[in-house]
Amino acid sequence: MKKRCCVAGNGGHNLRSLKKIGKIFRMARYEQKKSNRRGAHQADASASSRSSYGSGETSTYRDHRAGARDAVPGAASNPYSRAGHNSHNYVRNNKLAKKRSRRRKGIIAGAVLLVALLLGGAGAAFAYMSYLDGQMNGLDADATASLQATDNASDPFYMLLIGVDKSEARESSGKWGGYRTDSMILTRVDPQNKHITMISIARDLKTDMGEHGTQKINAAYTFGGPAGAIKTISELAGVPISHYAEIDFDAFKEVVDALGGIEVTVPVDIDDKHVDDKIKAGKQTLNGSQTLSLCRSRHTYDKLGDGDALRTANQRMVLSAIMKKVLSSDLPTMMNTVNTMVGYVTTDMSASYILGLAQQFNGIDVDKNVYTASTPKTSERQNGVWWDILLEDQWRTMMSRVDQGLSPTEETQTDSATGIETSHSGNGGTASTSSTQGSTSTDLSGLSIVVKNGCGVSGCADQAAAKLKAQGASCDTGNADNFAYTSTLVIYDDDSQKDKADEVAETLGLGQVKKNNGTYSHKGDILVVLGADWK
Repeated sequence: MKKRCCVAGNGGHNLRSLKKIGKIFRMARYEQKKSNRRGAHQADASASSRSSYGSGETSTYRDHRAGARDAVPGAASNPYSRAGHNSHNYVRNNKLAKKRSRRRKGIIAGAVLLVALLLGGAGAAFAYMSYLDGQMNGLDADATASLQATDNASDPFYMLLIGVDKSEARESSGKWGGYRTDSMILTRVDPQNKHITMISIARDLKTDMGEHGTQKINAAYTFGGPAGAIKTISELAGVPISHYAEIDFDAFKEVVDALGGIEVTVPVDIDDKHVDDKIKAGKQTLNGSQTLSLCRSRHTYDKLGDGDALRTANQRMVLSAIMKKVLSSDLPTMMNTVNTMVGYVTTDMSASYILGLAQQFNGIDVDKNVYTASTPKTSERQNGVWWDILLEDQWRTMMSRVDQGLSPTEETQTDSATGIETSHSGNGGTASTSSTQGSTSTDLSGLSIVVKNGCGVSGCADQAAAKLKAQGASCDTGNADNFAYTSTLVIYDDDSQKDKADEVAETLGLGQVKKNNGTYSHKGDILVVLGADWK
């Protein structure tokens, strides 16, 4: 009788799998050697090209992923200049080197992933995650020291998400020093309650940067790298930042293609000569290239409104769509997404931590539990320079809400000219969400309140009025114009009444507080319309 070769009790099946895996690794090694030979050839050609420069002026280009500085011949002294990168040979060789590196990583990582999936088990999974950890770009010591750890793993934390454009067109344009931070998003992550809040920081926000003087806030990265950006945004928002992720915009393209596209509603036709794709408005599935064009385009909105603000709104929409698809997928898809992003992300987080966080948020209702907004601002030109000016009172109110786990704005807001959602409140607009209705800590003495039944529950207006009267308010009751209100509303007319409106919501134990935009007519100081959430 012939002896059978068995592996882990699965007989010839696993033997065949191992043979396939061996073949994959041999292919990976072959591709790597071939790329190395090409790299050596390109390096020789590049060195020959650079030797013709002579001994002109040099400047430094900071590689924040490695924390090193390399002299670049011929660069201008202006920190925003890329004169040193204008050699077509330098740019082309640099770009090719990056592509080769990512291709090698992708081939090897794919092989390791296949091992994990075929053989299974904690050991294979651990080996795969360890491999990815080794390929991810880590932070330098200054940036790591700028982060503040949370007390418990389940506590909410803030993360700074930086989007940089490392495209060849930007590299060769000679207009910017270092890589430009086109997107800065302060993100609050609440693993226990499955809430995510994203606030875009206006890149032209006027900011005091100490020794560097008054600058636009995205210069914090140019002057100080990740550490400078972390410090500046943390001070602006008044919150500690625990994690950092810097993403090359090319990652959007790769991840979206790996997911088979994402479904979004494009608000207006994207027609911008500065991006690769023209996209028709409407609900559709975008591929990677189209997604990147949507995220980059701002000149589409030149005649419609604030191009930067509308572009960042599109970026948050894309991130939400990616989140929705990834977090509703199975573990292998999540692992493949992390694998795709290797080489595009600079972060303090390990691949295993990212994957674990993704699993915690698996099944999240993105429409309800992901909140978005941007910094409240006005814009003006001063001495020929265009600045965004922070509206500090509104900003403090917004961050107070965010820190409580509420959405940044009480209601979802939409740009009237384009239909773009500039903030999304989901189910986080409620001023108070206590499960036990009623509070005895407020004083409503002298306040006139009109209470309307908007849900059709018999006697609810009288019940609510009794709670308010107990705190000193005078109340009139009646029925609303209909019984189809889903949420209780607390309406005030004048900004001076906002605090009292909040106290009314606190007394009732629920209620979405909002300023009257002329829609509601009533005779009291405050109007309460009871919705279906009243019990």
